[in-house]
Order: sequence, then C-alpha cells, then structure tokens
Amino acid sequence: MRPLYFLLKVSLHISFRLFYKRFKVVNNPKSYFGRTIYVSNHPNSFMDPLVIGSLGKPIVHFMTRSDVFKWWLKPVLWSSHMLPIYRQHDGENTKTKNKDVFNKVNRALSVGRNILIFGEGFTDDIPIRGLKPIKKGPIRMGFTALEASNWKKKIYVCPMGLNYTDRNTIGSEVVINYGQRICLNDYKEQFNENGNKLINELTKKLEQGMQECVIYVHDKNWYTFLENIMQLTRKGYNHANHDDEIELLDRLAYSKALATWINENVTEENEAFVALKKDMDAYFSLEKRMKVEDRFVIAKEQPQQLSRTKELLLLLTTWPLAIVGFLHGFIPYIVAKKVTEKIMKRKVFWGSVKMMLAKLIGSLYNIPIIIVLTHYCFPHWSLGIVYFLIVAPCSWRISYAYVHWFNEYRLKGMMAKADLSKFEQKRAELVKRIHELIPVA
Repeated sequence: MRPLYFLLKVSLHISFRLFYKRFKVVNNPKSYFGRTIYVSNHPNSFMDPLVIGSLGKPIVHFMTRSDVFKWWLKPVLWSSHMLPIYRQHDGENTKTKNKDVFNKVNRALSVGRNILIFGEGFTDDIPIRGLKPIKKGPIRMGFTALEASNWKKKIYVCPMGLNYTDRNTIGSEVVINYGQRICLNDYKEQFNENGNKLINELTKKLEQGMQECVIYVHDKNWYTFLENIMQLTRKGYNHANHDDEIELLDRLAYSKALATWINENVTEENEAFVALKKDMDAYFSLEKRMKVEDRFVIAKEQPQQLSRTKELLLLLTTWPLAIVGFLHGFIPYIVAKKVTEKIMKRKVFWGSVKMMLAKLIGSLYNIPIIIVLTHYCFPHWSLGIVYFLIVAPCSWRISYAYVHWFNEYRLKGMMAKADLSKFEQKRAELVKRIHELIPVA
C-alpha cells in the first residue's frame, strides 16, 4: 500500500463518518488482497472511488480515465493507486498505450493485488435507480491476466454496487454491496473453445450480479414511479422521505424488492399504473411549487414530524461547540462551496469535490490556529494533534448541523400553522391506490 493511499484510506474513513449519517458495507471481503477485479456501478462520479477505497476492506488499484493524468498530477495519482485507461477519442496510439497499462494490471493481479473498474463508464447528471449496460472490458482484462500467468494464478471478477440515498447531501446514507465472486479459472475449457462467446456470457452474468447489488429498474421511464412510491410509503431508500426507525438495510431490501416487482409487472399498456404514475408526479410537483415537504403532510398521523423539542434542546446545549466549529470551518466551507460551484458545471461532481476541497483548505487554514493553541493553551503538542484531527472537524460538523437544526425549528413552526388538508387527502388517496395495485409496497 503506497503512502498517500494509506493516508487517504484512514483520513477519508473519518471524513465519511462526518459526511454520511449512516453507511454500511454488505459482504465486505475478508482479505485486503485477492487477485480480484471489482466491477461497480458509477452513480456518484469522484465520490465513488473514495467511498469504495476508504470504506471497503480490499486494497484496490483504480482504473481512471486518462485525461486526468496531467504531468504534474502523475506522482499524486500513482501514489493513490490510479492507473490510466485510454479511450478512442483520447487520441492516437490508444491501443499501444492501453497495452502498457494492461501489462501493469497483469503484474498487479499476479502478485495478489485488486483492480477496481466502474463498468458503466460514466455518471448520469440526473440520479437514477438503475444500471447502464456493462462493457466487456473487465472480463476480457481478467482472461488477459490469466493468459499472462499461464493460468497458474486464480483470477476473480466480483460484481458490486453503490447505493446512495442522496449522492450530494451531507447527512445522507450509503450502502456498499459486494456480490458473489466469479473465478475465471473455472472457465478455461470454454475460453479455449470460444473466447468471445464466453466473454459475452460472463459479462451478462456480471451485469446480473451487479443488478442484484443495487436498486434496479430496467426502464428509465419508471424511475420516478419507484422513487415516488418509496416516498409515499416512507419505507424505502429515499433521503428526504423515510421512516428513520426502519433499519437502513431493511429500507434498501424493500426498495430492491419493489424495483424487481415493477420490472416484472409494470408496463405502459396498464392504464392503472400509468394513471398512478401521472398523479404521483403531479402531487410532488405541486408540493415543490408550494414549497411543502411531504414529511409535514403526515403530521396528523405522526405528530413527531412537527415536534420542535429535539431541535430546541440541541440549539440550547450545543451552541458552544457550534461556535468553535464555525471558527474552524466556516471560511473553508464557504470557499470550497463557491469555488466548486463556479468551476464544476456538472452538479454530480459537487459533493465529492466540495468535501475534498474543504478538507484541503480546512487543513491549511487550521494549521496556524492549532500551532498557536498548542503553544499557548495545551501542555503537550500531542493534544494539538488530537485537537486538529478530532475536535476541529467534529465541531465543524456540529456547527453545520446547528444551522440545520435552526432552520428545522423555524420551518416546523411555520408548517404547524399551514393548512395542508388538501395535500393530506390527495396523499391518502395515492397511498390507498399504491397498496391496492402493488402487493409488495
């Protein structure tokens, strides 16, 4: 493990505990190494390799698009376990350059290292609960490594999936789901008989394995149908509207089962489903225009949705830490936010870039402060390090939450006075239709 990779794995694990409300790793491999090509979906751009590299146990080498490898960044990328992959539009000698990269992959796999590839190839601007077709590259790469070792080493390909409740929001949740590994050595005879046919078959098997690791709706026209049902039942994997008492993995399992049922039963020819989809879209569109959050519509059934006791207690008890957090993190956060939103045109990059940029700016900003505090306030320099690594980032997270609690306190006060009876009636009607039409909901 190279030094920068180790530093990022440790520090990002801490950062993600502050960024995400919850995270889970399902079927986390037991070994750091394993001659495995991990193939993941790619829902969250730069955040995906950071999440897998820091929260998953396997130590991986990332296949990264070549245009990132500027001459001045190459030492950093090399130390972070990144390898370039060249595409046809990247210019001349693509095959020659990739051949050299594949030789490095072969060597890495032969000595027990792991490779991470994002099989979809790119991230959509609009988040989806699905999976784009998987390319044949990972399977082909595995057999190339086997041939390079004369089939003496066992090489595996493993499907996996990343599931975010919301990919850019602090306080959201994420589940990493590892699937069942495929040992490519078991297919030696078939490969020798017809390699291309076998690669196609195993790519389909890999894709099916990835579909089982994510919330998968095969028809993009029904993405919002799934999302709206999850919000209305409050059992699913939606960040804004869910029952927080339901375990994260249970909500994920519910959403996967619901998506599977939709794939098997819902069609454009069924007028009842089309009408329900249209009415749910109209309902949430109206909520958005009227600036009403759906969690407040159910306040009569669940009065805790309007209770402000929790927010009041938090505001009264955490303000000293919030002030400390503002001093350490307000300027770095604002600078990172402004710079990211100015230079990154695609919002899908915002979450990861803001986090990493704030981490960098925050470190540079706070080092002088910590030096002064260590010199004048702490009896030993080790306390300064602890303060820098734990107190400063945790207090900033509390200050960020403090703003949220304050806004929640105000919003709940306004919603308690609002007349939401028409929304309540429409919502109850939609929920009734959902349960009549969809047994798994």
